[in-house]
Amino acid sequence: MSKYGTAIDKKWQKRWEETDLYKFDKNKMDKKLYVLEMFSYPSGSKLHAGHWFNYGPVDSWARFKRMQGYNVFQPMGFDAFGLPAENYAIKTGVHPKDSTLKNIETMEKQLKAMGAMFNWDNEVITCKPEYYKWTQWVFLKLYEKGLAYRKKAPVNWCPSCNTVLANEQVVDNCCERCGTEVTKRDLTQWFLKITDYAEELLQKLDELDWPEKTKAMQRHWIGKSTGAEVTFKVVGSDLEFQVFTTRADTLFGVTYVVLAPESPLVDKITTDEYKDAVKEYKESTKKQSDIERQSISKEKTGVFTGSYAINPINGAKVPIWIGDYVLSTYGTGAVMAVPAHDERDFAFAKKYNLPIIRVIEGGELPFTEYGPMTNSSDYNGLSGEAAKNAIINKLESLGLGAKKINYRLRDWLVSRQRYWGAPIPVVYCDHCGIVPVPEDQLPVKLPYNVEFAPDGKSPLAKSEEFMNTTCPKCGGPARREADTLDTFVCSSWYYLRYPDNKNSAKAFDPEIINKMLPVDKYVGGPEHACMHLLYARFITKALRDMGYLNFDEPFLSLRHQGLILGPDGQKMSKSKGNTISPDEYINEYGADVFRMYLMFGFDYSMGGAWSDDGIKSISKFIDRIERVLDSLKNFDSSSTKDSFGSAEKDLNFVRNYTIKSITEDAEKMQFNTCIARMMELTNALSKYENEPVKNTALVRETILDFIRLIAPFAPHFAEEQWQSVGMPYSVFNESWPEYDKKALVKDEVEIAVQVNGKIKARINIPSDLSEEDIKKAALENQDVKTFIGNKNIVKVIVIKGRLVNIVIK
Repeated sequence: MSKYGTAIDKKWQKRWEETDLYKFDKNKMDKKLYVLEMFSYPSGSKLHAGHWFNYGPVDSWARFKRMQGYNVFQPMGFDAFGLPAENYAIKTGVHPKDSTLKNIETMEKQLKAMGAMFNWDNEVITCKPEYYKWTQWVFLKLYEKGLAYRKKAPVNWCPSCNTVLANEQVVDNCCERCGTEVTKRDLTQWFLKITDYAEELLQKLDELDWPEKTKAMQRHWIGKSTGAEVTFKVVGSDLEFQVFTTRADTLFGVTYVVLAPESPLVDKITTDEYKDAVKEYKESTKKQSDIERQSISKEKTGVFTGSYAINPINGAKVPIWIGDYVLSTYGTGAVMAVPAHDERDFAFAKKYNLPIIRVIEGGELPFTEYGPMTNSSDYNGLSGEAAKNAIINKLESLGLGAKKINYRLRDWLVSRQRYWGAPIPVVYCDHCGIVPVPEDQLPVKLPYNVEFAPDGKSPLAKSEEFMNTTCPKCGGPARREADTLDTFVCSSWYYLRYPDNKNSAKAFDPEIINKMLPVDKYVGGPEHACMHLLYARFITKALRDMGYLNFDEPFLSLRHQGLILGPDGQKMSKSKGNTISPDEYINEYGADVFRMYLMFGFDYSMGGAWSDDGIKSISKFIDRIERVLDSLKNFDSSSTKDSFGSAEKDLNFVRNYTIKSITEDAEKMQFNTCIARMMELTNALSKYENEPVKNTALVRETILDFIRLIAPFAPHFAEEQWQSVGMPYSVFNESWPEYDKKALVKDEVEIAVQVNGKIKARINIPSDLSEEDIKKAALENQDVKTFIGNKNIVKVIVIKGRLVNIVIK
């Protein structure tokens, strides 16, 4: 066991806690720094290496910033509602509240053993009523603003478990619990109108310091398209439907249209002859996930309804089909097919022997580029925007179309037919309809005694004590909403609660939050790019528009950590037996060795496979640092010289180069190179273990800088070393070292600068400077520039180590 194990960890953690070393100072807001890691879900009983890889290095970054003078606020909490705890309850009978709170207690101990600067006074736990009361408040405010509404929509349904499944419970279109093929069922559910903010969510991305890949994913998810909405009338009826297209110039080439199988229009237009085929096809479609239906590689299929629509631009009758690749939840739930100019439509037309009409001149079919229109009546010869505008203008004059901006983004479905979540705070009254629960009656508490066994209903619906209530408006009998909120609602605003977490009168005090927010640095996994991060941005903007916030975005700067894999290079899982538990390593090596291994062994944005050999090497490195520092601590620092010899210059160069490099790399979260620079400085100091440099004050200054530099990466070890050299508590009250630029110039040589053979200046330059840089240094000298003036430079001759001759005329 390493000397720097749990005993040293506990010693300094106790001291930090007793002295409130990391307490956030609310009176010093000029340099506040809100550092936030995505909080963990206590589904397992313990933290794993992946949690550590998120939290440990970010804490090191926060410590680095603290030493730079920032007033760091770094809270921690738990995303405590959700499916795994409920599934565990169904399997074992252990109530999710009991298992979750027990897991949180264990994880709190583990997080404290990390030795991080977490502000535990500001902890939030989303499954506690004092938190979800305000989650319900957020929902009610959205409802008041017209941003929450109810409608019927398809859900995933497991016929074996007899229950609704969230998307994350469906694996390869099967129930994750029992493996049964999942189908679809329509239910009335609650949605949040995130689509109202689609344009701002898109535009504001440009202002964020986020990974470009993440911003690109959000742009794709929002999916802005500029085009036209075209109306197709159904032959022989008053029915009609709309199609959105970005290629109005191809409208003359429409030879059929396709509706989503689940469209309400399908049953109305299907003729008797095709009813059986349509019904069978609709049932088969229910067994496919939306992702599967939209897969590029999947062969497109469909069934004819027996009805026809009228092409609004030329009056042609075109058959109406249904196809699984069209979704009712995307666009208008209908597409116009132009097989001559779309690859998917071309394949479909070939498969079902449908007409193909070229309307754009160009290469082989399907030709998908722009070009002159053909077979398009009066519009032949038009191309690109001119062609599209002409067609749209014509449709507008006929009342059959208009310009339209469309978004791929759909409204956020927040209803969950689950137990372990925040109850949706509305009641249903026969007289008053939907009635929001008044704020003074919040929280609507989640009852403890509820039957979890799935039977096709929301578990809360089985609790008559919970369901039966009185209407807040008329006082008559009413029923509560039985669904609970998606857990993403809990995490969509938690960053707003942290700074004011004990406020029992409000979700947060805007005066406090508007000073503390936005979050300055946010770190978490890239898997949340299009869900949590998008939802949090939406909630922030909605609350801003309600007057509660004065900022636009929740997270100004975002970074993603990589994934720590098992020793076999595979993603960690209990079933594979390759999970890494931090506890055993911390007990053996201490928290700092574990932390430093994670930072040195992996690129922070990439991650990689765990290695026991790697952590052993870091343990040896810590031991080596201690030996080197111990051998140099007793130098007589009063003995010094005014000038440096070559040995002193070398040490001073490495010292200042290390400060410069670590300062730059730590800022960018390039932790592995920071540790590498510490190794180089250790090597430089080790040269003087037996033969000290003459300037021993320099050695002591270097030792002190060394301890300051390693402090963010090995906080317990650094405190111990700082104390051993007789310095006052704490090293984290020290300022971050600054480097001396002059010390980074190893050797200099003086050279003459001539103009037309006459010396005009003498300059000092590094002896290893390149010829091009020597020319640059000579030409930038002020005396030389003044002499040359506006004259032309014919050539510059460099004789390295001696002179530069500038020829002018």
